[in-house]
Amino acid sequence: MCYDIQAKLEAQLKRARRLNQTDIIRELETELEPYITNWHHVSGFAHPNLIIYTNETPKLPTVASWGLIPDWVENGNQANELRRKTINARGESIFEKPSFRKSAQCHRCLICIDGFYEHHHKNGKTFPFFIQIKNGETMTIAGLWNSWTNKQTGEIVKTFSIVTVKANSFMAEIHNNPKFSEPRMPLILTADNADNWINVISNSNDMDRIKSIIKPSKINLVAHTVRPLRGKHSIGNSPKANETFHYKDFNNPF
Repeated sequence: MCYDIQAKLEAQLKRARRLNQTDIIRELETELEPYITNWHHVSGFAHPNLIIYTNETPKLPTVASWGLIPDWVENGNQANELRRKTINARGESIFEKPSFRKSAQCHRCLICIDGFYEHHHKNGKTFPFFIQIKNGETMTIAGLWNSWTNKQTGEIVKTFSIVTVKANSFMAEIHNNPKFSEPRMPLILTADNADNWINVISNSNDMDRIKSIIKPSKINLVAHTVRPLRGKHSIGNSPKANETFHYKDFNNPF
């Protein structure tokens, strides 16, 4: 799964910088400052604001909150209840599930992050890991987004979900939660298939190309244990969140 990430502002803006969107970056760093931040560790269940790149404006970043609200949601209470279940979207079923079907067809996006956190289970205990690309590069992951209008207030809310796939061999060793049927990981994209992911679908060939992207990543990843992400010992959104932390009763084999 992918419930916890690190997404510092520099990583979120990496795609815009690469595309030389200088004016847009300056606007985001000033006018949108109240809505974006450096997330050293944040949970999707907190529904934080993050920068995304959508299929509508692939070169221009926008701000959305984590936890997708589909069009058919009728009111704020239903939206708040549902979006706890739409933090992640299983890539294998996004074109069939009612919550994700329209977004999978028409509203795909990119989320640029530093890395993500996952828990390893051993001897009845959990040990959190921070996972990142081996060379320290910004990680681009696939998402779905939507703009939902609250009929009660008229407010337009832009939200997103992170697409997940079956874990590759590296992540399968870490994500071994016995409550889940299989280990999972976010859909990590290369530069080439990132652009393909947010292209508009116009025919069956485009659809097949999008579906072919939904598979475990071959990008080299590295991981290390970190301080607790939950409970009274968690340090929250601190720069120390992704620092290596050794547990006396756990020998990191990865």
